[in-house]
Amino acid sequence: MRVPRLLTTALLALATAFAVPAAPASAAGNATQNAAENYVALGDSYSSGTGAGDYSDVLCTRSGNAYPARWARLSAPASFTFAACGGAKIPDVLNNQVRYLDGSTTLVSISIGGNDSGFASIMLTCMLSSQATCEQRLDEAADYARDELPRELDALYATIRDRAPNAEVVVVGYPYLYKEGGFCLSMGSGKRTAINDGADVLNQVIAGRAAAAGFAFADARPAFAGHEICTSDPWISSTNIHPTAEGHEKGYLPAFSAAVS
Repeated sequence: MRVPRLLTTALLALATAFAVPAAPASAAGNATQNAAENYVALGDSYSSGTGAGDYSDVLCTRSGNAYPARWARLSAPASFTFAACGGAKIPDVLNNQVRYLDGSTTLVSISIGGNDSGFASIMLTCMLSSQATCEQRLDEAADYARDELPRELDALYATIRDRAPNAEVVVVGYPYLYKEGGFCLSMGSGKRTAINDGADVLNQVIAGRAAAAGFAFADARPAFAGHEICTSDPWISSTNIHPTAEGHEKGYLPAFSAAVS
């Protein structure tokens, strides 16, 4: 059985999940300050901005180009806490990030589940090993995503709701990494399709659990369509397999903004 699409967060495992998040900071910019909004950004490297440059925290690869920081600059909330950290898994969010939530929190964003599914090791396997070995690892990750991840996400989402009872929560998904079909120097067509199939499995599980928790889901796949690795205008880096600054600005930011009510 070849698994449909799996993907996740954080090929740069240089980020430690135990790094202390940046202290709450008022958003800057020309927008009129929204005194009612207190925004906390949780999650992994796809939220922290690994690969997007302009890092305020190198250990967690928190980038001023990441979609949470961009949204805060444009929307000027009353407060913005950037707690997302590259390399984070669900236990790291529970142990190190949710403490920044409280009754005054009005908006929460989170991307999580990729590292729990084994993103970094899967990508290395698919880059360096055979098609069959790549598909085997993706099969294993898909089994985990279907069988174990739902329970772990349910527990995390319940904790977020308990700690931030008044917040709107937006769960942000993962984009397809590769263009399918045709020649690509980075990876063969079969592996690219298998990886994108894995992304579908992961996003389906995450979206389902978000809906069950009453949270919004921002689907990154349409937002990045036509800008995957191997396209003429990629918004995902082929070297670190993460969205670039342009990917956060033109892909993630519109998807997240559209999901915020």
